[in-house]
Amino acid sequence: MNYYDDFKGSQLENSYSSNPQYGGAPQEGPKKRHNRGFAVAVALACVVSSSAMGFGGGYLAANLAGNQSAASQPADNTPTGSTVSSAPSSTGGVMSVSQIVSSVSDSVVEIRTEVPQQNFFMQPVTAQAAGSGVIISQDGYIVTNNHVIDGAQKITVRLKDGEETYDATLVGTDPQTDLAVIKIEAENLSAAVMGSSDSLQVGDETVAIGNPLGELGGTVTNGIVSALNREVTIDGETHTLIQTNAAINPGNSGGGLFNDKGELIGIVVAKSSGSGIEGLGFAIPVDKAKTVIEDLIQNGYVTGRGALGVSVIDIQDERSAFMYRVPQLGVYIAGVNESSAAQKAGLKVGDGIVAVGDAEISSTRELKTELEKYSAGETIKLRVLRDGETLPISVTLQENVPESVQQTEDA
Repeated sequence: MNYYDDFKGSQLENSYSSNPQYGGAPQEGPKKRHNRGFAVAVALACVVSSSAMGFGGGYLAANLAGNQSAASQPADNTPTGSTVSSAPSSTGGVMSVSQIVSSVSDSVVEIRTEVPQQNFFMQPVTAQAAGSGVIISQDGYIVTNNHVIDGAQKITVRLKDGEETYDATLVGTDPQTDLAVIKIEAENLSAAVMGSSDSLQVGDETVAIGNPLGELGGTVTNGIVSALNREVTIDGETHTLIQTNAAINPGNSGGGLFNDKGELIGIVVAKSSGSGIEGLGFAIPVDKAKTVIEDLIQNGYVTGRGALGVSVIDIQDERSAFMYRVPQLGVYIAGVNESSAAQKAGLKVGDGIVAVGDAEISSTRELKTELEKYSAGETIKLRVLRDGETLPISVTLQENVPESVQQTEDA
């Protein structure tokens, strides 16, 4: 059985996660479907360890409700004087790998986190994790993956030279696209220049820089763009990514993928975890990341997304249907959030959602996919199974504001 709560972060918990040691991988937002999708066993490229005896594998679980916790409350999200570099490279021409590294390596940082956990004996322990990040402004804004900093009570950033270490604050995070922005108090940093992932072609040269194994910051690997718009399923979630054969290892998550002009074209997110499989690395296209990053800096979350305001349960076998006393397999409402769009529309616990618009719904994943097509303020038409009857119900979606942001605004 799967559970889904769109109002609190649009995450889906898969009980059969293929790579639990790396945590869950959130779903990317609305996107154009492509015909080149495939499923491959991949692991999120971060490193997790435990600081206490008996801790079971350093599992960083994806938060079903999407609640965000970090070293502190989100920082002041008005980036006074902050500029995200997006102009063309000053060289304007093709660079050698050594020239690319010389030009951009200072913009890639090491990230370490401390995450409170409990061991088998329910004792508090601290899990330590490591990943990478890319500096996107001279005054200390850094982009990384959500799964790198998810649940962290402390975030530490070390610059390329290894001599300067900073405590970071969380600016904003987006589980849906697996992106996050953090900030350190520093000036005159070397910010990456953002290129265009939309202009990439298969065969273009790529250079990946990151912190593999959490110990080898500034490691450089190179390759080519192996495929574009690759739909990759990670722990049951589908992302549209750049595929590269540049070596990607645990700890590279959040690091930069650069083109032959030294421009940032992707944020590294995952690698193949299959035995004997090499040369399968993946990155979030920078053109898809830009708007998310801007929203996170300005607002602390991605604005405009619609929220139904329910938690649902996915009944996919007869045993579960009998246990929950529902008439057929499918998606059923397990909870309705107070003052939510669903409550205002009259949806109730126990209702089965059988269709969104003209799209039939038989799983939480299908429900999630359909809801992501709509924005806050739009009205959707549901077909709902209640007491043996199918009812049409119209719902005007509210904005999906993360709980952590709501708490900050209410404080």
